[in-house]
Amino acid sequence: MAGSSFGTIFKLSTFGESHGPAIGGVIEGVPVNISLNIEEIQNELNRRKPGQSAIVTQRKESDSVQILSGIFEGKTTGTPIGFVIINEDQNPKDYSHIKDSYRPSHADFTYDKKYGNRDYRGGGRSSARETVSRVVAGAIAKQILGNIGIDIVAYVDQVGSIRLGNNIDYNEIDNNPVRCPNKDIANEMEAFIKSIKKEGDTIGGSVRCEINHLPPGLGEPVFDKLHAELGKAMLSINAVKGFEYGSGFNAIQMRGSDHNDVFNPDGSTQTNHSGGIQGGISNGMPVTMRIAFKPVATIVMDQDSIDNKGDMVKVTGKGRHDPCVVPRAVPIVEAMAAITILDFYLRNKTIQL
Repeated sequence: MAGSSFGTIFKLSTFGESHGPAIGGVIEGVPVNISLNIEEIQNELNRRKPGQSAIVTQRKESDSVQILSGIFEGKTTGTPIGFVIINEDQNPKDYSHIKDSYRPSHADFTYDKKYGNRDYRGGGRSSARETVSRVVAGAIAKQILGNIGIDIVAYVDQVGSIRLGNNIDYNEIDNNPVRCPNKDIANEMEAFIKSIKKEGDTIGGSVRCEINHLPPGLGEPVFDKLHAELGKAMLSINAVKGFEYGSGFNAIQMRGSDHNDVFNPDGSTQTNHSGGIQGGISNGMPVTMRIAFKPVATIVMDQDSIDNKGDMVKVTGKGRHDPCVVPRAVPIVEAMAAITILDFYLRNKTIQL
């Protein structure tokens, strides 16, 4: 299977299945002699792990990372960092009923047609559990970027039709299970997700991400545009259906005279419709993105489908799944943003760490 690696210099390769023995990865291109805090890596994993609240899957995983190589006495050695997270709460029997059937909107059908073989235990490699490896690499990248003053923050800004307004308190993000930076809106979102879960259904949402204090000059002007790589990073996350940066789709309704970001004498701009990127290259303003997530495909109700012989069957969702994926997607979005930005830093010979 190709496509299990991301990055050019700072490169992550992942392995493992949802209900296999373990999930893990190898990170190449990490600079030498960088001090890393393993507790901070674990904290990021704790933000993503299942079972952390009533509005996420109740699968019980500690998601404890074991570093196998590349870090010695708290510092990077410059060699590949190998790591593993043991799967502790596998229930493959929950999926025996779909061994020969395809769940609607899952990767069951496409995997079977592409490979002629699929791991039906929770989707195997197509499961969102694969993203635990991305969070490890992202946590390392965030620490390195933090050393040079770059910070990345993401939060939930919409669940269903409930949207976050302009009243934002970043300190509130991790104080509620939805990870919305507004206490009142977060409570409304939480109650809505619980009601959807009670119905046996799921709901979509969106995550907004901001990259602050990024200097100008990152990104390449043609195929490797900064926003193109960030888009690829975000669209590679399970359940993502849309990506926009800056003004995004709102730009359709704007005139050029309103959309153009007028410069200040210091090179900053009075507005940031460009989302911190112009011509595929960072301009020094905050990079802003919004990522749309679909409703989780597994729902606890009967659905018409087909089996691997083409016969019509009824499929009922079983197992443990999120009624809304966005609360746990926040650290994943931050991780993929950090991996992408650090990779561009290392690719840019004119900027030194």
